[in-house]
Amino acid sequence: MTKLRFNRKQLCIPYALFLALFVIIPLLVIIYYAFTDGTGAFTIKNLTGFFTNTNTLGTLVYSIAIAVVTTLVCLIIAYPVAYILAKSKFKRKYVLLMLFILPMWINFTLRITALKEILTAIEGNISAYPFLNTVIGMTYDFLPFMILPLYTSLSKLDNSLAEAAADLGANGFTVFIRVTLPLSVPGIISGVTMVLLPSMTNYVVLDMLYNSTYIMGSLIGSYFSAYDWNNGSMISLILLIIIFIVTLATNRFSDDDSSRRTLL
Repeated sequence: MTKLRFNRKQLCIPYALFLALFVIIPLLVIIYYAFTDGTGAFTIKNLTGFFTNTNTLGTLVYSIAIAVVTTLVCLIIAYPVAYILAKSKFKRKYVLLMLFILPMWINFTLRITALKEILTAIEGNISAYPFLNTVIGMTYDFLPFMILPLYTSLSKLDNSLAEAAADLGANGFTVFIRVTLPLSVPGIISGVTMVLLPSMTNYVVLDMLYNSTYIMGSLIGSYFSAYDWNNGSMISLILLIIIFIVTLATNRFSDDDSSRRTLL
């Protein structure tokens, strides 16, 4: 009997088909609608309209502000947690790590509904603090995505480097600033990418907390719901370009940091 043998190119066919059907073709459809009007004629009015419409620009600025603040809050909370879990000698530290990841296993609607009830009990009218409560909701949702890459990065650090720095006279703070923190940059970049980009478009938190439209994801959804595929596609394309630039910048920063550590 003859044996079936597949080379590497043949094994790539299923993945190539997946990319073509669910990435390339939808992207081409978005580009088509972004640069056409309702009659199918080519136009750049959708592009110019985005940058001349104060509503869309305001929504973009608000989305970026929420994403940046949420990312910083997640980083401030997650780094100490990940550091303690990675460097501690707890016999059951994996159980503690599991407790932080456990909310990811709970239904998203249930989690946000419970958070809404808690905020309502504390503040009374949660609509009085939309930005603060949005950041709280986003942080609650994305915090595990910041903890995991940080924990992975910190747990893989060579302890001998910190010991060598201590032997050379560095105190604990200096060891952290000059050794631990720079070496954990890849984990920081990975966590920032996993939190910053989704928090710009995750409108479900806002809809469930306020039932209102504030960020880019909900704005795009409102255009498509109104069957305005042209403006909705243009906003989606602009947001995709912004995400691509941020991803490219973070990857380049990570590559530069890896190069410096290699030279050292």
